Formats: sequence, C-alpha cells, structure tokens
Amino acid sequence: MADQVAGHSTTDYLQDLLLDTDGVEEFLTEFARFSAFRLFPQSGETLCGITLLRSRRAGTVASSNEAAKKLDELQYLFTEGPCLTACEEQRTVHVADTTTDERWSGYVANAAEHGVRSILAVPFTLEAGARAALNVYSTQPGAFGAEDIATAETFVAQTSRALMLAVRLAQHSESIGNLKTAMQSRTAIDIAIGIIMAQNRCSQTEAFTILKSVSSSRNQKVREIAASIVTSIGQAEPETHFDL
Repeated sequence: MADQVAGHSTTDYLQDLLLDTDGVEEFLTEFARFSAFRLFPQSGETLCGITLLRSRRAGTVASSNEAAKKLDELQYLFTEGPCLTACEEQRTVHVADTTTDERWSGYVANAAEHGVRSILAVPFTLEAGARAALNVYSTQPGAFGAEDIATAETFVAQTSRALMLAVRLAQHSESIGNLKTAMQSRTAIDIAIGIIMAQNRCSQTEAFTILKSVSSSRNQKVREIAASIVTSIGQAEPETHFDL
C-alpha cells in the first residue's frame, strides 16, 4: 500500500480509488486499508474498520482485515462501545488503554483479550438517516496522542463526502436489487397463476386464491410456491423482462 499512496494527497488518492475500484465494497475496503496505513504508520499493528449505523442497525461496511471486522462485530454483540457511541453521539471517542478504561466494561475487556490496547473512533458527517464512524484499533497502549486524534478528525472530515457518495451508491444498488427481486417474484407468481388457471379451468382470482391457500397450508411464501409450480412443469425459474 505504501507505494500506492506515496506522494499523493488524501484527495488525490480517494479520486484515484473511486476511479480504479470496481464497486462500492471494493472502494470501502481499500479505503479502510488506506486509513490504517496513512493515519498511523507506527510500531505495533493498527487495524481499521468503518461502522455504518442505519435504522438503528449497526454493521461493518469495510475493514482493513478480518481482525478489524471481528473487533467491530464484537462491539455489536455487546450493543455498546466506543465506535457505537461515536456514531450515535457524533463525537470522537478515545480509549487510551483497554486494561484500565472502565467504560463499556464488557466490550473493552474482550477487546483487550484480543490484543487491542488502544481504540479511537471518529464519526463521519453523513446525510440524515445514516451515521458512521472510522474505528481504529492498536495493539499498543496510549497509541493515539492529541496530534494523532487531530489528524484522524481532519482526515475523516476530508473523506466524509467520499463515504457519503459510497453510501448513496450502496443504497441505490440495494434498492435496484430489491426491485429486481420483487419483479422476478411477481413474474413467477403471474406465470404460476396462469398455470393454475389452465389446469383448473378457473378465473385469475380463483387461481390466486388457490395459490395463497397452498402457501398457507405449507407455511411457505407465495413466491416460493409460485416458483415451485413453474419449475414442476419443466420450466426454468422465470426472469423479468425489465432491464435496470
């Protein structure tokens, strides 16, 4: 990573990263790795993760490696900790030493057992409805001094717009995926209703009533029953004709 960022400003690197990566997930992952390298090139291991809080649900959208992801997820298990507090209260949270800090005792103690001695969480400034924080973990106690914290806050402020764009793209992709799934389900249901109408010589309303009845008796979703009906006559699962 060092050869990729040497001689580049943060803005230049992020612009290059947006252009060079193939998707939101890859961009965010490289962003987390860049954060771990760029912010704290110090002794001891530094890990970075990005927590996104939407609709009261927290999730790690990127991490510098698997260990960083596990540390984030451990916090969600305890439903409290420095990163969640940074997201919810929109303020920087610093744990100088996990072996002596008395806040969020359960999580901090477990983080210490995983070899983490210092934690820094800095919130991003995003649009309403979404909150996020950069989570930095170090194996060294007292790893983040006042200058390090100020650097992290400046970095996060500079990169909030890039993360906001990534979140927008992820939400758009998620919406498109949900829409495609819904249309495919609708297509399967329509075809299944047609099959039932032909087999039972009934109306569309009656066919849909039969479909719902089978769904209820088998405790399966209507779209699942519809798909099984379509495949039972030797047809592949239908695809929507709408292109998005």
